[in-house]
Amino acid sequence: SAASSSLSTFICLLALVAYSLATQQSFVTGTNTGNHSSPAKQKHQSTILLAASSSEIPISKASKDGYDLLGQNVIVIDSSSMTTNQIQTTFDKIWEKQRNNEMGTERYSLLFQPGDYGTQKEPLTIKIGYYTEVAGLGPNPESVTVTGTIEVYNRCFEADSYGEGKFIPTDDTEEGLCFALNNFWRSISNLSIHIATMSNTKASQNNNDCRSTSNTNFWATSQASSMRRVDIKGGDLSLMDYCSSPGYASGGYIADSRATTGKIMNGSQQQWFSRNMEIKEWHGAVWNQAFLGVKGAPDDSDYPSIPFTTLKKTPLSREKPFLFVDPNDRLHVRVPSAQTETSGITWADGALTPGRTIPITEFFVAKPSDAVDDINDMLNQEMHLIFTPGVYDIDKSILVQNANTVVLGLGQATLTAIDGCVPLVLGDNIAGIIVSGITIDAGAIESPVLLQVGTTTPNTNNESSGGGGDDDHHLNNPTTLHDLYFRVGGPHIGKADVSLEVNSNNVLMDHVWVWRADHGVENFDKLHGFEGDDERWATNTGRIGVRVNGDNVTVTGLFVEHYQEHQLVWNGQGGRVYFYQSELPYEPIAQEDWMMPDGTNGWASYKVGNDVITHELWSAGVYCYNRNNPDVVTEHAFEVPADTPGVRMNRLCTKNLSGPGSILSVINGVGEGVDNVSAGPKYVTEYPGLVSPFGEVKENDESADQK
Repeated sequence: SAASSSLSTFICLLALVAYSLATQQSFVTGTNTGNHSSPAKQKHQSTILLAASSSEIPISKASKDGYDLLGQNVIVIDSSSMTTNQIQTTFDKIWEKQRNNEMGTERYSLLFQPGDYGTQKEPLTIKIGYYTEVAGLGPNPESVTVTGTIEVYNRCFEADSYGEGKFIPTDDTEEGLCFALNNFWRSISNLSIHIATMSNTKASQNNNDCRSTSNTNFWATSQASSMRRVDIKGGDLSLMDYCSSPGYASGGYIADSRATTGKIMNGSQQQWFSRNMEIKEWHGAVWNQAFLGVKGAPDDSDYPSIPFTTLKKTPLSREKPFLFVDPNDRLHVRVPSAQTETSGITWADGALTPGRTIPITEFFVAKPSDAVDDINDMLNQEMHLIFTPGVYDIDKSILVQNANTVVLGLGQATLTAIDGCVPLVLGDNIAGIIVSGITIDAGAIESPVLLQVGTTTPNTNNESSGGGGDDDHHLNNPTTLHDLYFRVGGPHIGKADVSLEVNSNNVLMDHVWVWRADHGVENFDKLHGFEGDDERWATNTGRIGVRVNGDNVTVTGLFVEHYQEHQLVWNGQGGRVYFYQSELPYEPIAQEDWMMPDGTNGWASYKVGNDVITHELWSAGVYCYNRNNPDVVTEHAFEVPADTPGVRMNRLCTKNLSGPGSILSVINGVGEGVDNVSAGPKYVTEYPGLVSPFGEVKENDESADQK
C-alpha cells in the first residue's frame, strides 16, 4: 500500500483559534450552512494544538488562526514577513523535490496571502513540479499579484533510454528528449500573474536566453493539471515549452480565467479545453481545441481544417471551492453556486464569485494518519471535509451522505484503496455534494469501484431521494466533481473493475482524468512485451474507466485512457459531454485480448448504451498506439445506438499516435480509419450525417443554430 506522505524536517503540532461568526459574515456575502451547535463542531473548534515552523522551508503563519490546522505540507507565503529572495528559495526547494517526483508520495500546497509579490527589478520565477498546488488566499484573483512567472517546463529524458522505453530524467536539453507529455498532477488558482522579464534573475532551468527574452509564462502541462481563476497580465501564455525540443504536450484545462493583454499560444498541445474565460486571442490548434463559454474564443467555421469547437455558452457550471481569508486573517472556504448559460469569468470587477461561505471551523481537516471511522463520524455530524496534502490509505469507504457537504483536497491529496475497498461513496441523488481536488488510486487487491456517486440503480422517473430535497432543487444544485483524478497502476500495482461510477441523477463533472497507467515504477519484467507490457496488462487490471447510469449528467472536460474494455460507458438519459479525450490501451498482447464477446475487434472508447434515446457530445478525440502488438485493431472509436435522432455526436476525431495500431472507423462504421500509414487525424463533424469525400460530415443548419 502507499505510505503516508511526511517531511521529517517539520515538527508538526497544530493550532486552531475559534472566532466570531459575526465578523466573518460582515465580510462575505452568501450564507453559511450547517448546525453551529452540533457536538462535532464544538469538539472540533475546542481542539487546541500548537505549531513550529521548519528551518529548511520557512512557514510564515505559525500559530495563526486556522492556518496550522492545514498541516505541515501547507506552506503559507506572506509578503509582510518574507523577502522576495526567501519566497524564491522556498519555491525552488519544493520544485527541486518535486520536479521529477512523478510516482512519489510527497504532496504540497503553497498559498499566497493577499498582497503583491516580486517586482519588475526582482521578479519571481516560480516552477511547479509534481503534486504541487499554488493558490492565492484572496477573495478574488486580483487580491494576489505575482510579478514574474509561475510556470511548468518540459521534462527532459536521456534519448537512448527513452528509445528503450525507459524514462531517465536529464538536465541536458541538447542531447535529451524534452516534452510535457508526462507533466501531470499540479495546479494553479486564484491569483494574478504580471509577467515580468526574467533576465535579472538567476538561472531558472536551461535555455535561459529563450525564457528571459520571451515575455511569456510557460504552462507546458498535460492531463490532471488545472489552471483556475488566474489573471494573466503583461505578456503571453504559452501552453507549450518551446525552449527545448521536441516539446510535445497533451493537455489540458483552463477555467474561470482571463488573458486579455496578450495572446494564448496553443503550440504543440494535441488537445485543449477552455471554459468560461475572457481572452484577447488564441493562436494555434493541433487535433482538438474546444472553447465553452469563452469570450474572445476563435471562430470555428473552418472546422476541421482548423479544429476549433466554440460554443458561446456553458449550459451548466459550478466553479471549484477555494480557500480565502477575511480582513482579520481568518480562513474560509468559498463555495460557488451552480450557474446556467454562462460565459466569461465569475470574478469580474473584483466581485466575489456568487455562492456561499463556510468558515474553516465547520470543516474536519484530515491528515493521512486519521482513521476512516473518525472521518465518517465527523461527516455524519454535518462537518465538511478537507484532506490536507498527503497519501491516505483507505481501508473502508468514506461515506458522504448529507446534502451540500463539501469535500476538498489540498496539494493533490491522494486516497489509496486498501484491501479492495471503495475509497469514496456519495449518497443516492443528494443535492449539492461537492468533491474537489482529489486523486484516487487503486490498490493491489481489486476494488469494484474507486468513486461511486450513488449506490443504487438510478430512478427512471428522475425523482430525488436521500435528503436532497425536491428535484428542482437538485437540478439547480447538482452534485459536482472538480479536478478528480483516478489511477490504476503507476506508483504501485493497482486493480479496479470500474474507476468512476455515477448512479445519481443531475450530476456535474468538471475536469476529470481517469487513467490506467501506461508507465510506472511497478518493476514489471521488461523482457515480456514492450517495457513490461505483458505483465502490466495482466496485473494492473481496469475494465472500464467511467460508467454513467444516472440521468441528466453533464460533463465539462473528461479524459479517460488505457482501460481494458470501454473507456466510457454511458447508460443514462439526457447526458451532455463537452470535450472528451481518450487513448486506447497500448498493451493488448493479441487481438483476442482486445475483442468483444460478439467477436468485434476492440472496444469502442466512447460507448452510448443501446437503450439511450437522448445524449449529446461535443469535441472529442480518440487515439491509438498499439506498441505491444502492431497487428491489434479497433473497429471504431465511438459506438452509439443506430437510428436514434436524440443521440447527437458532434466534432469527433481519431488519430494514430505515429506508431503501430489501427482504428477502422470513427463512429459506427462512419469516417475513415487511421493506422501507421494514414495516421490522421480523421474527422466526423456530426453524426448522424452524410460523410464527405474527406471523411468529414457537413454540419446542418440545426447544429449551427445550437452554437
